Amino acid sequence: MNIQDSQSNPLEAIGLSKNEARLYCSLVEHNSTTVSELFKNTGVHRRNIYDSLERLLEKGLIFQVLEAKENTYKAVHPQKLYEMLREREAAASPTIDVLTKSFETQPQTDAAFIYKGREGYKNYMRDLVRVGEPVYFLGAKALWFTPGMDLRFLTDFQKTMKKQEKQYKTLFDPRVPDELPEAMEKVGGQYKVLPKGAETVGVMDVFGDYVVSFTSAGVGDFGEDGKIFVTINRDLADSYRTWFDLIWDSIK
Repeated sequence: MNIQDSQSNPLEAIGLSKNEARLYCSLVEHNSTTVSELFKNTGVHRRNIYDSLERLLEKGLIFQVLEAKENTYKAVHPQKLYEMLREREAAASPTIDVLTKSFETQPQTDAAFIYKGREGYKNYMRDLVRVGEPVYFLGAKALWFTPGMDLRFLTDFQKTMKKQEKQYKTLFDPRVPDELPEAMEKVGGQYKVLPKGAETVGVMDVFGDYVVSFTSAGVGDFGEDGKIFVTINRDLADSYRTWFDLIWDSIK
C-alpha cells in the first residue's frame, strides 16, 4: 500500500502537513532521496519541498546527508512517530482532564438530541460506559460487532458493568441466533430472544435517564449513515424500563 497516494494520510493526524506526510512516506519508501527525486516521486512543488523538509528536520523525522553534487535526505525510523503521538497525548491530557471534570459535574438536565454516523455511534457507546447504570437493550442487533468497529467499546462496557456491579439485560432481535449466534454469549449479561415475527429495523436502549432509539443496517452492522435519537428524561426512562420488564417476563 502506498500511503502517500491516499486521499487522507494518517500521519496528518499526528501533526504533519499533507506535504510533510507525503515527503516522509516517500523518503521511507526510497531510503535516500534528493530534492529532484522527491519532486519526481511525490509531485510536490520544489518550493514547498524545501519548506516541508525544513519542518521535518525540526521535528526530527529526517536528517540531511551532505554530498558534493546535491544534498540527500533520509527518514528517521518510523517508531519516532509513536514518540510524537505520545508527546501530543501527554500535552493534551491535562486539558482533557479539566474538561472531563467540568463536563461530569454539570447537573443533568432534560434534553433531546441526535448522534449521526459511526462517530455518533461511538459517542453513544461512550455514554453507556460514562453513565455506568443498568442497561436494557430491546431489539438488539449485536451492533457491537459492526465491521471496522473497535471491540474495545464492548470490553470497556463489560468492565464498567462488572466494576460497578451493574446488570444489563438484552432482548435480541429474532434474527441474531441465526445470523450471528456467537454474539449473544460474547455480549454477556442476561439475555433472551424476541419471538419470531418481532423482527424490526429498530433498536431501543435504556440506561440511567437515557432513552436511545435508532435503526441499523442489519444484524451486526450499524451501517455508515445511521442516526441515533437520544432523549434524557428520568420519567420517560422509568416508563420504558417498566415496559421492558413486561416484555422480558413474557418471554421464556
